[in-house]
Amino acid sequence: MTAARPDFRSSEFLRAHSREIMAFYDPVATDPDGGMYHFFLDDGTVYEQRTRHLVSATRFVVTHAMLYRITGEERYRRGVLRALWFVRTAFLDRASGGYAWLIDWHAGAATPLDATRHCYGMAFVMLACAHALQAGVADARGWLAESFEMAEQHFWQADAGLYADEADSGWTLTGYRGQNANMHACEAMIAAFRFTGEHRYIERAEQLAQGICQRQAMLCGGWVWEHFHADWSPDWDYNRHDRSNIFRPWGYQLGHQTEWAKLLLQLDTLHPAPWHLPCARRLFDTAIEKGWDQAHGGIFYGMAPDGSICDDSKYHWVQAESLAAAALLALHTAEKRYAHWYERIWDYCWTHFVDHKHGAWFRILDGANRNHTREKSNAGKVDYHNLGACHDVLMALQAHDKQRL
Repeated sequence: MTAARPDFRSSEFLRAHSREIMAFYDPVATDPDGGMYHFFLDDGTVYEQRTRHLVSATRFVVTHAMLYRITGEERYRRGVLRALWFVRTAFLDRASGGYAWLIDWHAGAATPLDATRHCYGMAFVMLACAHALQAGVADARGWLAESFEMAEQHFWQADAGLYADEADSGWTLTGYRGQNANMHACEAMIAAFRFTGEHRYIERAEQLAQGICQRQAMLCGGWVWEHFHADWSPDWDYNRHDRSNIFRPWGYQLGHQTEWAKLLLQLDTLHPAPWHLPCARRLFDTAIEKGWDQAHGGIFYGMAPDGSICDDSKYHWVQAESLAAAALLALHTAEKRYAHWYERIWDYCWTHFVDHKHGAWFRILDGANRNHTREKSNAGKVDYHNLGACHDVLMALQAHDKQRL
């Protein structure tokens, strides 16, 4: 049964819901042998104890830091310390400076299952260090600089003004290039500048945003496409027939259009540029126009190059990033239509995605909003996007000296 509809526009609701999301993980996530478990069923049952993913591990740092910022409660700061210790202890190859993508953690020891170096993973290491620094972990400043310099050394491509995506454990790059790693690197650079004041981070964030949202988008019909060849020409066929790849899906990802809209507005508050707001509006407006399901509500997952919906699934993160983008657009423009979309998306999520019985959000629904899996959180989820949306709207309200949208 759906809980009574709250006031989605109020800071009080956003703080309360942030606590409710983390309350799902708090009682079940901690592994006494170190770190946190990463795989949970809807009722909180841990269905895989030993496999650990770099994205989940780093996102646990970020979510605890966000809760600490929102509440000031020491238990969340302890969560930051525990999660960051695990990232540094279990995933970091101190000889090469790289982080394993996937490990087996057993009896306090890590065995790499996939030692591939992903820029996507490095972006989240940087984001975790930045948030940990803001939560009072002084050593995180050096670790942030260390991971930034490692990404610059091995992934940065000056000619393209973007990061390459993937390398083997010896740092030999593959030919794949992707926007997703660059988007999250931009997110990490925004946080790094916000919490350190070092201009190299915000300058890199601006360069990444321009590279993806302007130059690469111009090659792809004005939209953010996911996959590129080594020369940064669009790869229109990469993973075309693989709907299961959660980090490299085929098609225009409607949630990535709105996520970039959010990031552009966050970037603009720190490093204003005249192109940020118009681009953010265009990405959000067109994604909602093409992606909103008029029959069942919610935003579809993927759109093919011809404008047809190629994946009508509803993913939790797409809705969360979209409502955050709508809120920031409402605050930046004072246009009521964005506040309307914020409330409309929230109302859909409250009805279909928020698990009012066990807590947190469901992961994926079909086109008719039916849940076909018992997995509440698989690799990478840990409700980072959902808690992050609440956090980002709260921080934007605070910046505009408001308690509600």
